[in-house]
Amino acid sequence: MAYDIVKQTGGYVFVESIVVEGCYFILLFLAHYEPNPNKSGQGDRVSRTAAPVPAAGIVLLVEDESPVPAFAARALRLRGYMVLEANCGERALEVLEDVDLWVDIFVTDVIMPELDCPTWVLQALLNRPKTQVIFMSGYAQDYLVDQQAVLRGSVFLPKPFWPS
Repeated sequence: MAYDIVKQTGGYVFVESIVVEGCYFILLFLAHYEPNPNKSGQGDRVSRTAAPVPAAGIVLLVEDESPVPAFAARALRLRGYMVLEANCGERALEVLEDVDLWVDIFVTDVIMPELDCPTWVLQALLNRPKTQVIFMSGYAQDYLVDQQAVLRGSVFLPKPFWPS
């Protein structure tokens, strides 16, 4: 029930479990600003941190583990991105068959069944050479060193991650 309430308000719930030590929960909520009238009658923000600047662009998110794309897509949409989703490299290439479809960034898991990430990304970049690439993985970045040399400008995002 608490999970549903947090999700309905646009928040996130993360559970960390450590054997013998137990579990802890991280609850993240969207910032809410409320005017606070002062002597001049003008509003004042409650928080001192600025809201993130909305981004723009189209992201192709490729991930095969079911909870990750839901979380990542929501975080990207909250930042202003339009998100297209694919659950494997083959499906990503099918989405990209539409030559009229513009994609700014590929955000992709590295380890996937069948067609692996570097293979589908290299194929996609043949027709879309200016598309940015973000690799994400729960494994060490060392796995990608050779591929990142080929894919100049790509970046690595370690899992787990959450919006800042």
